[in-house]
Amino acid sequence: MTTTTATTALKGLRCRACNRLQPADERYVCDECLGPIEPEYDLAAFDTDTLRWEIEHGPRSLWRYAPLLPVREPAAHYAVGWTPLIPAPRLAAAIGADRLYLKDDTRNTTLSFKDRPVARALARALELGLGTLACASNGNLAGAVAAAAARNGLRAFVFVPE
Repeated sequence: MTTTTATTALKGLRCRACNRLQPADERYVCDECLGPIEPEYDLAAFDTDTLRWEIEHGPRSLWRYAPLLPVREPAAHYAVGWTPLIPAPRLAAAIGADRLYLKDDTRNTTLSFKDRPVARALARALELGLGTLACASNGNLAGAVAAAAARNGLRAFVFVPE
């Protein structure tokens, strides 16, 4: 398996069930107990002032948070994220909130918030040299995966529940 950590502070993948730290490679579950895994970072490696400046001055997309993501921005992906917050005063009044804002992710490429995780999955697939994206979906995730794969010349397999 290929491991990629060169451009981030990613230490590896930590199992939430057994706490084992494993390499950041193609795995999607713990190889010890099959538990869920998530990225773990060496946060001490960051200079907080520099990190704040990089985020504040980064691109108007989810990639402004690149130092805190486990992957690098792919060269040929749609810009996703940085969608506006829309005030919803009538809904706020109806539920008894002083202020309420709704995130308008219809501004993303496939009109869905699913473009965000797919952008990171695509970046990881490209880093690892994989040629296929796949998902199980009956909706927005399917469209986001298909669009990302098509834009980047990858195959896409979407499994739709009966």
